[in-house]
Amino acid sequence: MIRQFHAVFIILFLLARPLAAQQDVAWVQIEAKRSLAEVQERIRAYDARLPDVNGFVLGGGWYGIVLGPYTEDDAERVLRVYRAEGEIPRDSFITRTMRFRQQFWPVGANFLNLPELAEPEEEIEAQAAETEPEPRLRTIDETPAEARRSEAALSRDERMELQEMLKWAGVYTAAIDGAFGPGTRGAMAAWQRDNGYEPTGILTTMQRDELERQYNAILDGLDLELVREDTAGIEMAIPTGVVAFTAYRPPFVHFDATGELDAKVLMISQPGDQNTLFGLYDIMQTLEIVPETGPRERDGDSFVLTGQDDRITSHTEARLQGGEIKGFTLVWPRGDEERRTRLLDEMRESFRRLEGVMSPAEGVETEQNIDLVSGLEIRRPSLSRSGFFVDGRGTVVTTVQAVEGCEKITFDNRHEAELLGLDEERGIAVLRARESLAPARVAALREGDPRLQSEVAVSGFSYEGRLGAPTLTFGTLSDIKGLQDEPELKRLALSALPGDSGGPVMDTKGAVFGMLLPPSEDARKLPGDVHFAADAATIRRILQDLGITAQSDGGGDDLTPEALTDHAAGMTVLVNCW
Repeated sequence: MIRQFHAVFIILFLLARPLAAQQDVAWVQIEAKRSLAEVQERIRAYDARLPDVNGFVLGGGWYGIVLGPYTEDDAERVLRVYRAEGEIPRDSFITRTMRFRQQFWPVGANFLNLPELAEPEEEIEAQAAETEPEPRLRTIDETPAEARRSEAALSRDERMELQEMLKWAGVYTAAIDGAFGPGTRGAMAAWQRDNGYEPTGILTTMQRDELERQYNAILDGLDLELVREDTAGIEMAIPTGVVAFTAYRPPFVHFDATGELDAKVLMISQPGDQNTLFGLYDIMQTLEIVPETGPRERDGDSFVLTGQDDRITSHTEARLQGGEIKGFTLVWPRGDEERRTRLLDEMRESFRRLEGVMSPAEGVETEQNIDLVSGLEIRRPSLSRSGFFVDGRGTVVTTVQAVEGCEKITFDNRHEAELLGLDEERGIAVLRARESLAPARVAALREGDPRLQSEVAVSGFSYEGRLGAPTLTFGTLSDIKGLQDEPELKRLALSALPGDSGGPVMDTKGAVFGMLLPPSEDARKLPGDVHFAADAATIRRILQDLGITAQSDGGGDDLTPEALTDHAAGMTVLVNCW
């Protein structure tokens, strides 16, 4: 009901407002397709439920579906309301008439007030071959000789930029070299034909300006401005229409989203050397704003990080120069690739290093949080449990709970691991690091059971890695079998937390006689200090089935609590499920 009210309100509101002059007209572009058949199917679906649906031929062989025409303010209102209601895609944006070439929907409509032109696509030409009028050419503003003279005044960079724009328009496919050979001339003639000009192969000053307007129309609404940040010693173009400065949190200057568009810009500025640069490279990859999938490049004095998931695309680049690391990050919604690429090019081209670098003391008054790095959220695993090394090759025994439903498994948040074996009935999983690891200590499995009521200890990451090191929890061995006389279980009396599950359970000499199991999901509620461990004999048998020989306990003296803590820390590992 609310959605219907919004739609009716927009229709009535817009009907009551006069449309501005043609140059002030704005449109909301909601989709673009390369296939005429596909775009006609989509446009009928929109037209059935939304007002003001129009279709135009765009550059590069694309067909656009737009809403309008509106004034600038009305277009912003339509975009905001329809996007919030889910009526149009979230990557819809404001565009201008100059991007359109010819109207194909509704049939017979012509909001552009242009003479009808031959459709650029072969499938339209086939449909209208008998009825289509000869295209009427638009008035030329310079003679070919005058156009050649104005073209001769272009610099090499300007000529290359012109080739880039022709490539964007879909008429140029050769190298961007600034040389106007037959390929470039042919592309210019093709663009002229598509836009109703005489195909001379030489663009006039006015035509170059029109091509540039078409090329830049996709950036409309972003309000791209050159922002000078003396605190960071950086000047660059920022899309001020969608982000604004929020805080200094070294080494970042934050520009956060001001509206519904999920965008973010960071300026990067800090003193340092190569080690600092490499550290920044590693830290960036732990952040939520840098998805794990995407290309990564790093050399001695710079790096480029690109990450993308189903929500965002993130691009970061930084360079070390003269003891200063400077760069930027752009985070943009997924699915708006053409606009993101154009914006990224503008930001990269405008980036300029100024004197000075941001002090680490900037922004010290901002809130501190263990889950944040300089105001940015750290990527956290969905679950973390404990495990322990059983050989020198990086093989780890842990609980099945630690690996269930994981897209990726790591040790200590960074070493990727693979699953070697799984015994769901006994709750034991065996993993191995994909890279070579050298554990500080390997578990020695005890032969036989400790004495009943003897002191035992479990080593684990009780708080799922927040403390950075395992803790030791002491208790007693209540029974050498389970509550239903299961011989492979040991009942313990101790106060363990979920993060301890999978950790080694040891006697006072440091020998491992079991692995702590997570609390049972049985509906019966047990006392809080009742826990169970899978015994060493079961662990050894599972390892043998995988061709892995576990070390056996060689005896020895009781260890002090301090010595036992050090002993356990060397074999205990944090297992992360992502």
